[in-house]
Amino acid sequence: MLAVAKATPAEASGKSQETDKPEQRQKASGPVKCGNASWYAYGSHTASGERFSSNALTAAHRSMPFGTRLEVTNMKTNRTVVVRVNDRGPFVRGRLIDLSKGAARQIGMLSSGVAPICIAVVSN
Repeated sequence: MLAVAKATPAEASGKSQETDKPEQRQKASGPVKCGNASWYAYGSHTASGERFSSNALTAAHRSMPFGTRLEVTNMKTNRTVVVRVNDRGPFVRGRLIDLSKGAARQIGMLSSGVAPICIAVVSN
């Protein structure tokens, strides 16, 4: 089940977004959707035709346009990462988004494999 709120994931968690990259400090806009995320680190090419890189900050989403930038917040760790949609998925019921291994590492979900997250569009 998805929940919709008006605050950004960083605002919803009560913590400010921390990042080393200035381009990732953009303010998220639009509704926040919450659900479960998983991560993946395999494949040679994405659905957008790009070569897959497990260390890139990318994600697979069922319907978001390729190139959309999403702010993803792990609700257990309150860590946030901005990813770019370049693939389709997840193909497992109950999951909202699949993150690359690099993005999963940044929000602290590598060991758990699946985590409760909230996403908001930064730009598309």
